[in-house]
Amino acid sequence: MLTYTPEAESFRSEVRTWLRENLPAGWFDEGFEMTSEQRREFNETWTARLFEGGWICATWPREYGGKGLSLLEGVVLAEEFANARAPMRADFFGDTLVGPTLLQWGTEEQKKEFLPRILSGQMRWCQGFSEPNSGSDLASLKTTAVLDGDEWVINGQKVWTTQGHHADYCFLLVRTDQSAAKHAGISYLLVPMRQPGVEVRGIVQPDGTAEFCEVFFTDARCPKDNVVGGVNNGWQVANSTLAFERGMSATTGHRRFEEEWNLMVAAARRTGAIDDALIRQRLVQYWTKVQILRINGLRSLGASLAGRRDPSIASLGATNKMFWTEMHQRAMELALDIHGPEAMLIDAGPRSGGWPGAQRDKRREGYPVSAMMSAFFFSRSETIWGGTSQIQRNIVGERVLGLPKEPKP
Repeated sequence: MLTYTPEAESFRSEVRTWLRENLPAGWFDEGFEMTSEQRREFNETWTARLFEGGWICATWPREYGGKGLSLLEGVVLAEEFANARAPMRADFFGDTLVGPTLLQWGTEEQKKEFLPRILSGQMRWCQGFSEPNSGSDLASLKTTAVLDGDEWVINGQKVWTTQGHHADYCFLLVRTDQSAAKHAGISYLLVPMRQPGVEVRGIVQPDGTAEFCEVFFTDARCPKDNVVGGVNNGWQVANSTLAFERGMSATTGHRRFEEEWNLMVAAARRTGAIDDALIRQRLVQYWTKVQILRINGLRSLGASLAGRRDPSIASLGATNKMFWTEMHQRAMELALDIHGPEAMLIDAGPRSGGWPGAQRDKRREGYPVSAMMSAFFFSRSETIWGGTSQIQRNIVGERVLGLPKEPKP
């Protein structure tokens, strides 16, 4: 059981009041929809309202622009925005990854230079970790940085760099000591993207989009002082960055799956698939796994609030990533079976945006699939990004169960 303090409940009322005063009129009414013009205006103004309200990066310390929220207050904030279906700013790399990394590892000069611009949305980021031959085995990366006076000179290639074509900066893993063990010779740099020597090429996907990129560094430069956490300490810094991906979603992360489950049940009743005993069994299995995900989130949060650390809790990040991604792939296969042949139609399922896992509007020009099919396609990648399921199993087996390390090729 999660106990909310009186202070947390008072903060909940504050958030709830702010949302009701700042979301568009009618937002909380059943069946509320915005016109395309209203949606455009909302998208253009909402981030500024969040910034004025102090809700962007609200868990950051006050001296760096946040509200200094406690862990429990951060959870309450996420819950109330989720309850209201109100979007938070979607600057994942800046707000969720590099910002918290700088708070933990950055120098005071780095914090003063970068954090205000992350907070205000003036600086966009991308992540330069994976390479063509260094994905799951990230420590084998080959991109190098050599110190030349007051600058690092960078050469190499990164791949699957999301939003690399829009980014102003890249938080980049590079090899700075060729003679050290592979984990020990890596540094974490903050590299300007808009300079000679940085070439970004979009990787065109089957749907015609190219949000993933290849990035080529040819004698690109970076200030000497843009090393985060010290030279050759990048592996430890990078691991903390990856840990921040879990964020404050302990009590809200399961909700989009519950929404998808409700959509599947409604579709099964409409199509008659609900009369199939196997379909009913698979629906119940999905519901059960969503509840396990919810309980594990509470378990992890409870341990953090109590200051407890034990191997089973430490492994929850890897276990949950493996659990929900594989669960969701099976669930989206169930969605296709419920809809049957109509799943291939562009207007299959609810209206665009109805599937929480959908990555794009189904009416986007050049992307001729339904929102449900978009969610299905994206689910295929979920067991890969952020650490493949094979890697997550190795983490649990080796670090928690104490099994022998996987044999080298």
